[in-house]
Amino acid sequence: MEKITITTGAKKRIALVAHDNMKPELTAWANAHKEKLVGHDLMATGTTGTLLQKQLGVPVSALISGPLGGDQQLGGLIAEGKIDVLIFFWDPFEPMPHDPDIKALLRVAAVWNIPIACSVSSANFLVSSPLFDQPFEKQIPDYDSYLKARV
Repeated sequence: MEKITITTGAKKRIALVAHDNMKPELTAWANAHKEKLVGHDLMATGTTGTLLQKQLGVPVSALISGPLGGDQQLGGLIAEGKIDVLIFFWDPFEPMPHDPDIKALLRVAAVWNIPIACSVSSANFLVSSPLFDQPFEKQIPDYDSYLKARV
């Protein structure tokens, strides 16, 4: 499939998501990196969004709860180019009824080539990157040319 190059702006649209038992870890991480995060547009699923807004004292756009469709809602926003970074603290040891939704979210983030952090270590690498606060170019699938070639 052909690719196109797009530029992600300096101000990122960041999705923050966490499994229930990972919410304290995400809120602690976000608080530790508050200065880096507040310059960006933040969004989160359900309860995580409410917790982060209280913890950080900044606006966080809250979507619906993950198990109720929030993970899919995020996937749709990624596919529309409305999310630039996904920080998703998930627990690989906890079987969840919405596990297929989580895998689909991670897959769509990889398809659309957005940075993904799934742990404190990877999230630390992301926020410490010089690209976190600067524009950067990335390659994404050119689905328009793909669809035209199939018709």
